Amino acid sequence: MALSNNVIGAINFVAMLLSIPILGAGIWLSNQPADSCLKILLWPVITLGVLILVMALAGFVGAFWRIPWLLMAYLVGMLVLIILLACLVIFMYMVTIRGSGHIVPNRAYLEYHLEDFSIWLQRRVRGSYKWERIETCLSSTQICPDLNQTYTMAMDFFRAYLTPIESGCCKPPTECGYTFVNPTNWISPINNIADPDCIQWNNDQTKLCYTCNSCKAGLLASLKQEWRRADIILLVTLIALICVYLVGCCAFRNAQTEDIFRKYRQGYS
Repeated sequence: MALSNNVIGAINFVAMLLSIPILGAGIWLSNQPADSCLKILLWPVITLGVLILVMALAGFVGAFWRIPWLLMAYLVGMLVLIILLACLVIFMYMVTIRGSGHIVPNRAYLEYHLEDFSIWLQRRVRGSYKWERIETCLSSTQICPDLNQTYTMAMDFFRAYLTPIESGCCKPPTECGYTFVNPTNWISPINNIADPDCIQWNNDQTKLCYTCNSCKAGLLASLKQEWRRADIILLVTLIALICVYLVGCCAFRNAQTEDIFRKYRQGYS
């Protein structure tokens, strides 16, 4: 019984360590441009990491002090959390399957269209109320102003590999035919009806293309990149947690079997 409890305690210590990548993924998302403004999965990921940490700690205490009901609560609770984590991993993958950049002639950067992304993600940025908050967040960053410090010549800018947010929010769509002055200042559009975003462009540094659909698409493209990276971390952690949980179940079953045999031998004696 003692040996099995020691194994369960060690397993739960490993489970506590596995909560760290989940918490780290949530904290990392909070520092990324798209997630810091949109905040869709930020708190669910962090909350899940905290719950796994608490549940593993409960299992560790139950094993160390030999509290059967606490161990049983750990097994049930951890199973629920593993299922929730699996659902989260699948969800993050499914909503980010669609959406990719479009090649623009004579440009190194890509441009993005809102309709390319999943309907669920589109709903997160559609609607003036939702977008006003996100727009304020984006305009308060240094994402666009920093481009003016990096690129002073048109050819340098056209050869730059811009991030999705830089491409969608800091400049007008290429097909509008604007003339480059600097990365956030464009004049004399040739074809203002080529895209609805053409008339949305504004050289006011607080407005730029923040109201454009291309900016919403750029935000979602950045979100997709961030979620895909976080999803890999969560998937690896999920697999490790499943292995740890199965070993813990085996150790708990052995502990119960040892306890039954011990009671049987005591009764026989």
